[in-house]
Amino acid sequence: MYGRVLGVAVVGVQGHLIRVEAHVGRGLPSLTVAGLPGAGIQDARERVRPAVESAGFTWPLRRVVINLSPAGARKEGPGFDLPIAMGVLAASAQVPGTHLSSYVFAGELSLKGELVPTPGILAVAIAAAAAGLAGVVVPLANAAEASLVDGLEVIGAPTLAEVVGFLRGSWRPEGIPSERTQEERVDGAAELDFADVRGQGMGRRALEVAAAGGHNALLIGPPGAGKTMLARRLPTILPALTRAEALEVTRLHSVAGLLTEGRLVRDRPFRAPHHTISAAGLLGGGSGFLRPGEASLAHHGVLFLDEVSEFRRDALEGLRQPLEDGRVVVTRALGSVEFPASFTLMAASNPCPCGFDGDPRRTCGCPPHRVQGYRQRLSGPLRDRVDIALTVPRLTRGELLGSTAGERSADIRGRVEAARERQRARLEGTPWTCNAQMSGPYARRHAGLTDAARTSLADAVEALALSGRGFDRALKVARTLADLEGAASVERQHVSEALVFRAPSHQEPPTVIGAGVG
Repeated sequence: MYGRVLGVAVVGVQGHLIRVEAHVGRGLPSLTVAGLPGAGIQDARERVRPAVESAGFTWPLRRVVINLSPAGARKEGPGFDLPIAMGVLAASAQVPGTHLSSYVFAGELSLKGELVPTPGILAVAIAAAAAGLAGVVVPLANAAEASLVDGLEVIGAPTLAEVVGFLRGSWRPEGIPSERTQEERVDGAAELDFADVRGQGMGRRALEVAAAGGHNALLIGPPGAGKTMLARRLPTILPALTRAEALEVTRLHSVAGLLTEGRLVRDRPFRAPHHTISAAGLLGGGSGFLRPGEASLAHHGVLFLDEVSEFRRDALEGLRQPLEDGRVVVTRALGSVEFPASFTLMAASNPCPCGFDGDPRRTCGCPPHRVQGYRQRLSGPLRDRVDIALTVPRLTRGELLGSTAGERSADIRGRVEAARERQRARLEGTPWTCNAQMSGPYARRHAGLTDAARTSLADAVEALALSGRGFDRALKVARTLADLEGAASVERQHVSEALVFRAPSHQEPPTVIGAGVG
């Protein structure tokens, strides 16, 4: 006796259709799973039989063989419990085969036959829709998540018995708990506002430029200067996610098991891992099922590395690829997995181990060799991928005690969104949506440099020892400064200000003509 249903294997964040074949034949009672099943699927052998019997169905006391096809691809995760159970029930003629080939089945089973919440259901639904299938059968708790995919019928069932009832035509779901459909911005960081920031005019300006062009930034200053306060307010001035971006972010959070009540993620992510995080935790990986790391969970948002010089060297150096390509490739013996990781890096650091090098009020007690070693923890190639580097000074007494509030995040966000709209219009027809994503050759051809601006940028190559990558990134920042002003061309003053942001953070900024920082 033979039965076949469809499941989905989630590799990275991509779903791949899998044929789950079941054969019930002669032999001692047993359950064998073939087709490169991972540990989570091997464990299903102990869950599926009690679940089937608890739901009121008969487990065949014969030899049961499950084949996951194609056999050459490794499958992981508990989402194969339901398709394995349905395959066995189909092979033992307990369910009709009418709809089995039109739906994808996914979900973990409890020993009582209940369908429990399962990570990665959005990736399953996207794969089913891409394959042109009629719908998906998933746990009721994941139904709202699956319903985010348009044009797909979603059957959310609380138990295995209801799934069988659906196939027999005796049960239909009453309705899917819908995700919040409001279109307005739902700001998860609403309690944070730039109006709370005292002083730090240069820091405010740097973050506005970073938000407007998607640029990476590094803030260096003594403890208590306000580096973290500034960084945590960056999401409040970023433009809202588009629908396509929100689906990408939601799929990543679904695979990682972080999705809340199946609702669409509408706020740009802000991830702030601790400096003790491992390379696998930051970049993704693990044993068995490869999970996205913090860099991927910050996709279309902000990755904040506080005390960046304290992070492990291998973890920091692993950020080179995502900062350049917007993706993380994790390679293991069984193959490679790719995770999207297009984020804005916001890093903060002290100038030395004690934090007071260059402070006018506190004396640094660090030996010179320790200061040099501390700064070298952020390697030159990684530093070269940071567009904006800024020294954040200690606040003065007047700034701390002043009663004048800073500019509100909503006002800054208005300028940022206008600049982003200019970039989208200019970059239409390209794979990029903001200035930071442009390739170097494209930026040189289409940035719109005036002759005077081009001369200033060329002079800076020797004055600041700019690499080719540093040259391109300074050009992109200058283009963003022009967009914030609504200027069609990049003028000399835009280049001058961009070069102030490129100066090594432990040195005094170069003297440039026309540098305006607003």
